[in-house]
Parts: sequence; C-alpha cells; structure tokens
Amino acid sequence: MKPTTITNKNARKFPFVDYHYQTKTLGNFTGRCAKTSSKSLRDISRDYFDNEANHDFLSDAAVFGTLIATAAVPIIAGLSAVVELCRALPF
Repeated sequence: MKPTTITNKNARKFPFVDYHYQTKTLGNFTGRCAKTSSKSLRDISRDYFDNEANHDFLSDAAVFGTLIATAAVPIIAGLSAVVELCRALPF
C-alpha cells in the first residue's frame, strides 16, 4: 500500500511577492574608495616595536630555547634507535 500525502489543491504554489519593495538608501555613500593611511611599512613596524613589542625578549628566548631542547631529546633518542635497528637488520 502506497502512502498518500494530504495536500491542499487550492494552496498557493509560490510565496507572496511584494512588488512595492524599495531598498534602503545609504546616506553619504559616494562610491569612491576609502581613504587609506599613507604610513610606510617601516613606520608601521617602528610603531609596533615601540608600543606593542614584548620587552622581555631575553626571558622569552630562554623559555623558547628550553622548549626546543626538551623536544629535541626524544627526537634524537628516536633517531638513535632507528640507526641501531638498521645496523641490526641484515641488508
């Protein structure tokens, strides 16, 4: 037995269209390009390093070096194990 759908034959097929729709206007829009700052890359980087750069560079560099050394120890140990495995295998 096929399922039957209950439909209203008098129902509207498409949504109602508002034919009197008017878009909003943008008050002072002229269509021209926005004004951009005329700062050079050197000025922008100078402002960054003067105002926003971290002044604790030595402590940050020490922490970064410690992290790299900590991560390098297991990597070197793994490479050493691979070399020992290659020596043990008969090639």
